[in-house]
Amino acid sequence: MRRLLIGIAGLVVVVALFFVFRPSDEGESTAATTTTTTTSTPTAPPEPPPPPPGPPPAARVAIVVRGAIPIGGIRSVTVAEGRRVLIVVNADVADELHLHGYNVMRDVEPGKPGRLAFRATIVGTVELELEQSDVPLARITTKP
Repeated sequence: MRRLLIGIAGLVVVVALFFVFRPSDEGESTAATTTTTTTSTPTAPPEPPPPPPGPPPAARVAIVVRGAIPIGGIRSVTVAEGRRVLIVVNADVADELHLHGYNVMRDVEPGKPGRLAFRATIVGTVELELEQSDVPLARITTKP
């Protein structure tokens, strides 16, 4: 019997709480609660970002010298500061290549091209010449 009284008391409490907390009908709007469930579908893992681009290749300058004169005239080359530059000179005379400003010198002779590789760090214009013949071959301008 005691259990029956406890059960009835519990039921009375539940009914009383329902009436206390129920929404009012006096013109107040009631807020509806919406439950949204999403189901996820397995997806492939995101791709990693592409690697950053590497440095640009060296600016390559080819010069041909015949009779101590550059074919096509004096070359004008413009490069960005910090860029690598490779100059290859094929000549039919033996001489020395001299890159002013950088003070780099290389021998050139028939059948043996002269190769000058450097990083353009001097902003402005420098000249490449056949040193002993005093013949200008190129003007290399470096811009910041």
